[in-house]
Amino acid sequence: MRMSQLFSSTLRESPSEVEIPSHGLLLRAGFIRHLAAGIFTYLPLAHRSLNKIENIMRQEIDAIGGQEITMPVVQPATLWQESERWYQIGPEMGRFKDRNGRDMVLGMTHEEVVADLVRREIRSYRQLPALVYHIQTKWRDDPRPRAGLIHAREFTMLDSYSLDSDLDGLDRQYRLHYHTYFNIFNRCNLPVIAIKSDVGMMGGQMAHEFIYFTPIGEDMIISCDSCGYAANQQIARFSKPIPPAESLHDLEKVSTPDAKTIETLANFLQIPKSKTAKAIFCIATIPSGKDIIERFVFVVVRGDMEANEYKLANAIQATQLRPANDAEIRASGAEPGYASPVGSRDALVVVDDLIPHSPNLVAGSNENGYHLLNVNYDRDYQADVIADIVTAEQGYPCPECTQPLKSARGVEVGNIFKLGDRYNQSLNCFYLDKDGSKKPVIMGSYGISSSRLRACIAEAHHDEKGLIWPITVAPYQVHLLVLPSKDSPQPQTLADDLYQQLFENDIEVLYDDRDERPGVKFNDADLIGIPIRLTISQRSIQSGGVEFKLRPMPEKNIIPSGDIVEKVFNEISALQVLIE
Repeated sequence: MRMSQLFSSTLRESPSEVEIPSHGLLLRAGFIRHLAAGIFTYLPLAHRSLNKIENIMRQEIDAIGGQEITMPVVQPATLWQESERWYQIGPEMGRFKDRNGRDMVLGMTHEEVVADLVRREIRSYRQLPALVYHIQTKWRDDPRPRAGLIHAREFTMLDSYSLDSDLDGLDRQYRLHYHTYFNIFNRCNLPVIAIKSDVGMMGGQMAHEFIYFTPIGEDMIISCDSCGYAANQQIARFSKPIPPAESLHDLEKVSTPDAKTIETLANFLQIPKSKTAKAIFCIATIPSGKDIIERFVFVVVRGDMEANEYKLANAIQATQLRPANDAEIRASGAEPGYASPVGSRDALVVVDDLIPHSPNLVAGSNENGYHLLNVNYDRDYQADVIADIVTAEQGYPCPECTQPLKSARGVEVGNIFKLGDRYNQSLNCFYLDKDGSKKPVIMGSYGISSSRLRACIAEAHHDEKGLIWPITVAPYQVHLLVLPSKDSPQPQTLADDLYQQLFENDIEVLYDDRDERPGVKFNDADLIGIPIRLTISQRSIQSGGVEFKLRPMPEKNIIPSGDIVEKVFNEISALQVLIE
């Protein structure tokens, strides 16, 4: 491709809305353009790079028996109503009506569509196991899209779906995808780890996510260097310190003026925060069949710990949580800043599982300016739900070996789920087994966002000058620059001839034939980040041929014109070997 014809242009500065390096570099290098919040156009360079990433995905999934299909972006709401996710997912789902008034969905994932295919296509155990996949556009109406392609509303994903007759088959497919996904990330030269994660809206029995560690990540990962434990902070556990046993003392109301926070309360009473009970209030949206109900939730955790929204939502099966306002808190019989579960009414009371083991805590009295000493679970109040609902933090003891945990930010670039019969039961997907009995098809779901993966590759591979694409996913393998001479047509002639030679030898080359200053061409080459740079100028010819340079390396070498194609072949092979 000649850059004089390339539908793209570079920018000297990043737009003001840019938050992270990869976003700014992809914009400046002419890969993407912003259309609306979380929505981007992929220009030719980005499209070529994305195709390479997706072809790697195809090769790896094909290698474990995958068959590619294409499923629609637009889906009838009736499928989602059958699975009941229509009632469980909030405003992030894109919903609309067609011209006949039928409810429709913009696909955010495709489990329902696969289940519908299964109930139409799978009749007998002889048709199992099976593995189908597609690479498709998705839509999730995130209220806060950020970080460019890292957290976009419209994005592209590989979805692979395994279909098995039993759980042993699902286990095998899960292991295969686990290793296959590492192959994909390794071929893209992106370092990742796999950690346990929340099944979330997908449901099922187990999930792992693949994390690229980076300070710009939206997820906090909790891990242990000693034993290898790792999990998303959303579900991470830790070894909770069980306090020593005490005799239960009588309740006592004490004056605590202006002690509305745990910090001020502990200081006023001169006690550790671990001897206090922290109250949190929220309104939970909880599906109940086809109905949606809202419940006032009174949460109690120990004062030295923080409630975990994800764990709490899972414990009460809520799809959404929002903070309760003062009027809603008072309607439950509680007093903001001085709230107590003792005497609360019309509330779903949820306590952390450490609370029943923590005697004689200080809690609110539901009276302004007063607290209760010696509040004890079971004697003084009971809960509707007891669960692990607190957040694991850096320095807390590991749940496996009790060594200190550490935390680091990361981006989720892929996930795998053991769905089991979560969708096939609700959508009536059954097959006839050998003995003639009717059994549900067992499903697994496995996804990688190719667009997010590309952004993470850009985040991982850049310097102060621009992008540095791995050879496997670079839009082109070679960037050829010509610096024309006013005194001789030779540089232009040699560059045109070399461009043709590279093309005829199936080497992907971007040819900068523009009428620009040398500084502009070199800066753009560094910005775009193609792995191999060839420069033909009067100086290089006088020095003996073509200047050869690898993008991340400072060294430049002159290669004789007759040897340059072989040299490029060898370097491409060497770069691929380094990655694969």
